[in-house]
Amino acid sequence: MADKKIYIIDVTNRDGVQTANLGLAKMEKTMLNIYLAKMGVFQSEFGFPVTTHETNYLQANLALAEQGVMRGMRLSGWARAVKEDVIASKKMVPGLKYMNLSMSTSDQMIENKFKGKVTQQDIIDMSCEAVVTAKEMGVEGIGVNAEDASRTDIEFLTKFAIAVMEAGADRFRYCDTLGYDDPFSMYDRIAHIAKHSQIDIELHCHNDLGMVVATSVAGAKACIDNGVNAYINTTVNGLGERAGNADLVSVILALLKSSGFGRDEKYQLDENIDLAFAWKIAKYASYAFGVPIPINQPGVGQNAFAHESGIHADGALKDRRNYELYDFEELGRGEAEVVETGRQITTGEYGGIKGFRNVYGEMEVNFETEDEAKKILELVRCANVHTQKPLIEDELLFIARHPKQAKQILTVAP
Repeated sequence: MADKKIYIIDVTNRDGVQTANLGLAKMEKTMLNIYLAKMGVFQSEFGFPVTTHETNYLQANLALAEQGVMRGMRLSGWARAVKEDVIASKKMVPGLKYMNLSMSTSDQMIENKFKGKVTQQDIIDMSCEAVVTAKEMGVEGIGVNAEDASRTDIEFLTKFAIAVMEAGADRFRYCDTLGYDDPFSMYDRIAHIAKHSQIDIELHCHNDLGMVVATSVAGAKACIDNGVNAYINTTVNGLGERAGNADLVSVILALLKSSGFGRDEKYQLDENIDLAFAWKIAKYASYAFGVPIPINQPGVGQNAFAHESGIHADGALKDRRNYELYDFEELGRGEAEVVETGRQITTGEYGGIKGFRNVYGEMEVNFETEDEAKKILELVRCANVHTQKPLIEDELLFIARHPKQAKQILTVAP
């Protein structure tokens, strides 16, 4: 049997953006996709193909992926596991190659969400029909989600996983929708499904009980132990509905540095993952969402490498291995951050051509003609309207390098 691996599917642009009172502009979602690709993430669940205001953003990001900007990272859309949603998704976003189709499976949901209008067999039949439809319409990779899997009867859940696999699904997503599982129940349940179905499994966990990273990696261990690939769902900085999802950086650290994973060659994380990009992506998500990184956040928090007590400071100065499990350089930290306290020339919503040229000149970007400069300036103004915050250097460079896609991303029509 070939060695199985653990992959990362980030869902910030689908689940993270559903955090109450928060959100991202389409430009920010695009930048996050680019950063996730640079970090080596296997797949980004980048939005809802049946949602009209997402259409231009989704199509533009698919075009960028075709140009190689996403470095081979897959872009997947989320839809309900019903035939009609699959058809609508492909009609609105024809280039969509990867999808996750979601269906509620627990008795709680069947009785109190569907109000008893469907049976367990209906759940299976509708999901299989959706998978078959997606395959017929050219979707190349399909994951099927069992919403509220942690409160679903395990035998039915296994039957469901086998059925959608036989219909053509590539992966089964186990959704601990309410953060109900603990690491031990997660391991046992995933082991049962993996053993009896042999379908690759996604672990989609929430943090309602504060165990989200532990349950995610426990599920991944059960996958590998039972001969299937594991795909952990994450969000940057752990943002998500209610108490959030599994934090991207924390999950990667757990898989690379913990005693049970980091030292065991059996549990291999996708070799494309680049931990050195952790600091940059965490900082960008914090800026874009407007949510500070918690001071004690693993790896990227302000105090992750801070020592004050005499014993700890003395030990760290003698050998940082005394009190640090990993090096800050591994996460891309350590460079000084310069804060300008003198004159600043910026460009934005009301920026003019002189200031605009100065800003881009500082980045060594020159425009061949005045007309070209004015077109990029107009895009920068519109992007600033969308984000309602100063554009960072990478955003300004993206607009200059990909004006066609930038214009499409910034076009939202009711």
